[in-house]
Amino acid sequence: MENNTNFYFYLYILSLIIIFTNLVKSLIKNKQSNNKLPPSPPSLPIIGHLHLLKEPIHRTLQSLSSKYGKVLLLRCGSRKLLLVSSASAAEECFTKNDAVFANRPHTLAGKVFHYDHSTVASAPYGDHWRNLRRIMTLELFSPSRLAAFSNVREGEVRLLVEQIKQSCCEQGTRKIDLKFKFVEISFNVMTMLLVGKRLYGDFVEDVEEAKRIREVIRRGVELCGASNAGDFLPVLQWGDVLGVERKMVGLMAEMDKFLQDLIEERQRIVGRDRVKKTVVDNLLALQETEPESFTDEIIKGIVLVLLVAGTDTSSATMEWAMSLLLNHPDKMKRVKAEIDRTVTENGRPLEEQDLPKLNYLHNVINETHRLYPSVPLLVPHESSEDCVVGGFHVPRGTMLLVNAWAIHRDPEVWEDPNKFMPERFRARSADHDEGCRFIPFGAGRRGCPGAGLGNRVVALTLGALIQSFEWKRIGEEEVDMAEGLGLSMPKAKPLEAICTPR
Repeated sequence: MENNTNFYFYLYILSLIIIFTNLVKSLIKNKQSNNKLPPSPPSLPIIGHLHLLKEPIHRTLQSLSSKYGKVLLLRCGSRKLLLVSSASAAEECFTKNDAVFANRPHTLAGKVFHYDHSTVASAPYGDHWRNLRRIMTLELFSPSRLAAFSNVREGEVRLLVEQIKQSCCEQGTRKIDLKFKFVEISFNVMTMLLVGKRLYGDFVEDVEEAKRIREVIRRGVELCGASNAGDFLPVLQWGDVLGVERKMVGLMAEMDKFLQDLIEERQRIVGRDRVKKTVVDNLLALQETEPESFTDEIIKGIVLVLLVAGTDTSSATMEWAMSLLLNHPDKMKRVKAEIDRTVTENGRPLEEQDLPKLNYLHNVINETHRLYPSVPLLVPHESSEDCVVGGFHVPRGTMLLVNAWAIHRDPEVWEDPNKFMPERFRARSADHDEGCRFIPFGAGRRGCPGAGLGNRVVALTLGALIQSFEWKRIGEEEVDMAEGLGLSMPKAKPLEAICTPR
């Protein structure tokens, strides 16, 4: 009798185990069915989809999205990469999942060039990043700060106009290297705002130093913009077999010395004159009261990000905008008429206070951002936890790439998406919410804080050049609009144009 009891007891326990096992299997199966991953193209062992990523990357990725879907999961070596090419999916990433995607992926460039991921561009989401963002917003990009430094921007633009006029007076109608001029004005505006000195043009204090620093920054931008295979295949970083880290470290040592010299120079000047004239002066004043929040390294990181991100993007936007206007003389004529009607009839040069009245000029700039965003692939994000995008499961630790170039040219979102039509922005006010249909400066909590400054520099420079000169193409052929390679999508062929003083 006891044996039968034991038998039935063990049978009961075994039945419970079987039921429990089946229940667990069912739950796992249901979870897996709910965790449907995004579609993915065929891949290769170890390297995954790396072999598909050919330059120009934004066009290659757009082609993949057209074939496999606008929300894709790519495997690039050891990294999972979520590719988003639709406005609705991008909006989902930057609204519902904004905090989840607020991190940045760790890369070798972030470690070396961004002081071990401690700058506002590279820092992980958290208290340190929030403090940096607060500093940038309040001390650099608030309306009061932007207004306080408007005289610096206007002064640099007037200087540019006078230089071009002087060249024309000496030689009459003249061919102008506009690419160089746009790089010069963008860089000088930023360095004058930051440290009160120029590194381009005829009014440079130390020509050799300026030349050396420009070369260091150029090489740094190229290294940051180039894809580093070691970020996706860690084995390549062992022993630095490709020599990439060695190059970066050497370059950053030069950059850091330059930035430290700038800070120490401003410390001596402010200590002697007791007058704060630049952004760095204000940051150094705050360093005295909040030394932990405003260390030399944090100030250097702010200056570095602004020099790299604030100059390359603005100059590229101006070059694309002027190229589009030269290829569309009727649009150039409309911009000119608007400026003449608003400003020139008063007998004075364009000033920043006039910019809000120049709606068509802003439409041209927005349309340029749409067709040729200065960062066609937004700066990568990384998911800090599992989430859902477009109905697909996205695992924790997935790198997010949003193809702004593809979204801006999506025929489902934009009418005649490849056509230059500034009028498409006409019905929209300056603060109109485009959602994620239009994201030249990113979106969400890690969107670019310097968008307002960048647009002011671009609008003021373009407006002043159009007000002061007649511009036309060199020859009958249209300006070549081919895209070059680089982080900010430069023109393949630098822009030159003929100008005559008005």
